[in-house]
Amino acid sequence: MANVTVIGAQWGDEGKGKVVDWLSSRADVVVRFQGGHNAGHTLVVGNQTYKLSLLPSGLVRGKLGVIGNGVVIDPEALLAEIARVRAQGLTVTPETLRIADNAVLILPVHGAIDRAREAARGAHRIGTTGRGIGPAYEDKVARRAIRVCDLAEPETLSHKLDELLLHHNTLLHGLGAETFEKQALLDRLLALAPDILPYAEPVWERLDDLRRAGKRILFEGAQAVMLDVDHGTYPFVTSSNTVAATAASGAGIAPSAIGFVLGIAKAYTTRVGSGPFPTELTDDIGKLLGERGHEFGTVTGRPRRCGWFDAVLVRQAVKVGGVQGLVLTKLDVLDGLAELKVCTGYRIDGELVKRLPAAMGAQARAEPVYEVMEGWSGSTRGARSWAELPAQAVKYVKRVEELVEAQVTLLSTSPERDDTILVHDPFEG
Repeated sequence: MANVTVIGAQWGDEGKGKVVDWLSSRADVVVRFQGGHNAGHTLVVGNQTYKLSLLPSGLVRGKLGVIGNGVVIDPEALLAEIARVRAQGLTVTPETLRIADNAVLILPVHGAIDRAREAARGAHRIGTTGRGIGPAYEDKVARRAIRVCDLAEPETLSHKLDELLLHHNTLLHGLGAETFEKQALLDRLLALAPDILPYAEPVWERLDDLRRAGKRILFEGAQAVMLDVDHGTYPFVTSSNTVAATAASGAGIAPSAIGFVLGIAKAYTTRVGSGPFPTELTDDIGKLLGERGHEFGTVTGRPRRCGWFDAVLVRQAVKVGGVQGLVLTKLDVLDGLAELKVCTGYRIDGELVKRLPAAMGAQARAEPVYEVMEGWSGSTRGARSWAELPAQAVKYVKRVEELVEAQVTLLSTSPERDDTILVHDPFEG
């Protein structure tokens, strides 16, 4: 049996939470391998809705959850999330959740510098959540980060805070923002240590043992390929690599162990925040997609920008992200539309191109070239087999497969976990 890695194939918010939750019934452990609490997964289970940012979605199924070293962790946000889901009836203990002891912590100073920079950018804002994810990753590569394991060594923590604050307070002062006092921050972290450290361990050892024992591991990505710091619409991206290859380095496991790669894409396209969006619709249809799809960010609450399905973007994500099978979500949002459009290319300065260019200016000038398709009058909502879908809806899905050069492995037809059409079990490889 293969392991499975799930990543987004657009700009995030594709419904990964439901898909990972659905797949968790076939897995033994679920691993988060990158991102921070700027990502959000919404899981609908009966009359209960769970909104997760750091916790692996498998916890809802009672499966072991692992937060890998590639994740940056705000300890206060994590503890608040644990308390929230416990109040909803979930069991989260050191027996059900493990955290990489070498994962980097997000501190209050990171959020402060994140927000101060965004304010200074003015009209050129990137659209960050202001939660400190980017500055925490910067500290990681600059080798001044505070890690989970440092909470167990007060002297180490004190020394590392000196270096970290020397850097960040200088920036904050230059941006006209309030600086941070070391002792207050040290006391704050030491007070959190007893609540965080029981979850900490070298998770790479546990994952190796699980792999050798033949257990099924599900790797859960945050954000999506088009927000990848290398392959996305830079600089309007997140601060980590979101492609499937990151599951290996972000969890501490062999690249060969990440298994079958599933890419998640909506049957249309959405984006939160700033940045290029060639197929964006600002008309009544765009508004309709947003209303039907309840398109608001799980973490930020910001309304998502909506547009037609962009096959160029998803095909690119399939290739650079290593996607072997596609999950198409929210097909039901397109029900009843007389006409549908799919982007098959862009015109940039009069030239037809079949890829999203790397240059920021060229991305902004990309004009979509559409293929027009007939819509369907019947309903796809809640369908659990191909036979329940209108013929034109099946035709739409098949055309998407051709354009993105990937087979649809799963089809989601509502937020409910069981309203899913299984074409191929990814755990079978």
